[in-house]
Amino acid sequence: MVEAKDLQPPVLLCGKVVKGFQRGSKELGFPTANLAFATERRKLLKQGVYYGFCELDGAVYMMATSVGDNPHYGNEDVTVEVHILHTFDEDFYGATLPCVMVGYIRSMTKFDGLDALIKAIEDDCTTARTRLAEGTPEHRFASHPFLSDPKPEHAGELEVIL
Repeated sequence: MVEAKDLQPPVLLCGKVVKGFQRGSKELGFPTANLAFATERRKLLKQGVYYGFCELDGAVYMMATSVGDNPHYGNEDVTVEVHILHTFDEDFYGATLPCVMVGYIRSMTKFDGLDALIKAIEDDCTTARTRLAEGTPEHRFASHPFLSDPKPEHAGELEVIL
């Protein structure tokens, strides 16, 4: 079994979008697509905030993704929450969301208050946009074949979590 400490970006993952706690959109102003994975699969990932690309309805978007137990809220379970850096008019529960996580931003943190958490998420989104912009080395992953056809054979040497 792969240990979390051995799993390095880029990481390919794909999951169905399910309803979460609704804190991302309602309390924080950052809606997230919560991905359904078996608990043992979620624990393979190092907890923290990642950045990368995801695909939805044929379009590729930048993303910032939280993987962890969200210590600010005291969650017991590890969740995978993708914040797509795009505004959507409708929810897309039930959609399959392939993702290529290409870098790690920071570890999970318990914040002193909601304002500090919101500021950290804003900073995470800025970091993701900067590191994924056209012309950066990470931008090449925007055309990774896994995004349009999430099958293990497209992973090559990369880790796939399905």
